[in-house]
Amino acid sequence: MLTPIIRIENPDQPDVRTMLAEGDAYYATLYPAESNHLVDVSTLQGPETSFYVARVDGALHGIGAILRQRDYAEIKRMYVDPKARGLKLGSRLLHALEADARAVGMRCLRLETGVKQPEAIALYSKAGFREIGPFGSYQLDPNSLFMEKHLTA
Repeated sequence: MLTPIIRIENPDQPDVRTMLAEGDAYYATLYPAESNHLVDVSTLQGPETSFYVARVDGALHGIGAILRQRDYAEIKRMYVDPKARGLKLGSRLLHALEADARAVGMRCLRLETGVKQPEAIALYSKAGFREIGPFGSYQLDPNSLFMEKHLTA
């Protein structure tokens, strides 16, 4: 098996836009529009964002980003192609996002995920994330689960 390559890339690429649209469509089958807190490509290109891709033999199989706030970084747009699940790409992407957050001095990594995504919840829990209340501009939502992980240097 080929080794996945995880690196920062520009999200404004055709294959990335296709994967973002696939993720959007998937989340739309699970949650009402008001419970989907997705950011667009322009946000993913912002100066406070690091956008990572996971490629195997050049083919895109996963994405994830961190959006740096004042005192924490937020994980956004984590998505792995269902056909590539089992390759540990989610764990590898998460590791890259954590390393990025630590490298720029973030002490905490937070996220919002959906309650109907047990695989994602398990991934984050296994990585040391713990449930918290809403943060930032999020409101309580029965479809949302909020999590955080304190980072060490």
